Amino acid sequence: MAHKPHKETGIFINEVSSHQRRYHKVLELTHSTTKAAGVMLLGAIVALVVANTAAHGGFTEFWHTEVSFGFGSAHAEMSLAHIINDVLMAIFFLLVGLEIKYEMTVGELTDVRQAILPVAAAIGGVLMPVGIYLLFNASNPETVMGWGVPTATDIAFALGILALLGSRVPAGLRVFLSTLAVADDIVAILVFYGHSPSMMWLAAAAVVMVVLVALNRTHVYSLVPYLLVGAVLWYCIFMSGVHSTIAGVLLAFAIPSRSHVRLKSFASWSGQRVKEAEESYVPDEPVIGQTDYLASVTRLERRLYPWVYFAILPLFALTNADVAFIQVPAGDILSSPIFLGVFFGLVIGKPAGIMLMSFIIVKTKLSTLPENVNWSHMLGAALLGGVGFTMSIFVANLAFADAAYVMVAKVAILAASLVAGVLGFTSLFFQAKAATRRGQRFEMELPSANNRQSHAAHEAERRYKRELIQDENE
Repeated sequence: MAHKPHKETGIFINEVSSHQRRYHKVLELTHSTTKAAGVMLLGAIVALVVANTAAHGGFTEFWHTEVSFGFGSAHAEMSLAHIINDVLMAIFFLLVGLEIKYEMTVGELTDVRQAILPVAAAIGGVLMPVGIYLLFNASNPETVMGWGVPTATDIAFALGILALLGSRVPAGLRVFLSTLAVADDIVAILVFYGHSPSMMWLAAAAVVMVVLVALNRTHVYSLVPYLLVGAVLWYCIFMSGVHSTIAGVLLAFAIPSRSHVRLKSFASWSGQRVKEAEESYVPDEPVIGQTDYLASVTRLERRLYPWVYFAILPLFALTNADVAFIQVPAGDILSSPIFLGVFFGLVIGKPAGIMLMSFIIVKTKLSTLPENVNWSHMLGAALLGGVGFTMSIFVANLAFADAAYVMVAKVAILAASLVAGVLGFTSLFFQAKAATRRGQRFEMELPSANNRQSHAAHEAERRYKRELIQDENE
């Protein structure tokens, strides 16, 4: 049975109560997956409108403005667009890496058997779209390199659509979809679109990674050294020719997320310490308690979330979704093998690959479906896997050197993302309606504030309280 939400505003004086209400409204705004998806969509719409007006030239020129960096005799330049694509998107991958690491450490994926399912589904969601893309493009050496475009999933947009259904869909479905999306995005970038790497810089990156692991193993919990060394790791990977966003994922997995306490011996150890504390306790002496020493690490995800989803990804959509429809006849676009491969790869290949591989894994008993999740839920999640949007555009920019090919790929991505999003939402909506008729709610309020370490957990709690209030008012 869920606990009733605490009414905290009553303990504050009027001035502070008003401040607390404003503060919680800001939290609701900046930590909403649905609103984040809306802001990204707005960025894409602005880019599409501008791309088809006379302002397109100036718009493009602005994003290609060079920014200079210098220290002493060292000097480097990078355009605004490249800063967004190479630097800021690495922060995005740091965030999603933290989310997955949290789930693998203390969340839904601590059981290896449960982790197998989304990872295997991601593999199916990569191979099937690649196969469909190659059906249309295998014989064309100029377009064949676009095979990674339909493999990517826009995590934020797919989860934003899922969030519209609230707690009427199982919490495990969100974890499944987010894990799957991260896995296939990493595969697309790392495997398909690293340039010929420099072994010297890769070796340097390996050395930096050893330093990060050493920090973890020596129980360094301050974020500062990880972020400083992580910046060096980003530079080494950027110079190596492998796409620099991988640095974000590697850094996320180096940051510690647990205390390495031996749970088997903790009970006897803590009992002895309590006994010692009772013996040495002096009533008149103040006691300074140590709060959660891992708080600075586990809060990094929540601190990054509003910046990533309300600034970095909308900026990416604004700079990369500029499709000028007036430049090429619609018939030429729709008949292009790039369009056909990307569109059908996302709309058909993605869900087919996810469902097929998931079915194989479950039927061979290597894993099971997440709690309360049925095959209809899985179909809805698989369809949302076809929402490529910003991530597929990201991969298209890496795949094609020809701007015309990139433009055709973007049209296919936008069309496929719209179709996949509508189909996925519709499928899950009917499941949610059935859950409503049965009076089911899958997410419960978290009873302890100390357990709400991830953004997803905080959002689940806020959504639960909001829906509970709505139920009480009905």
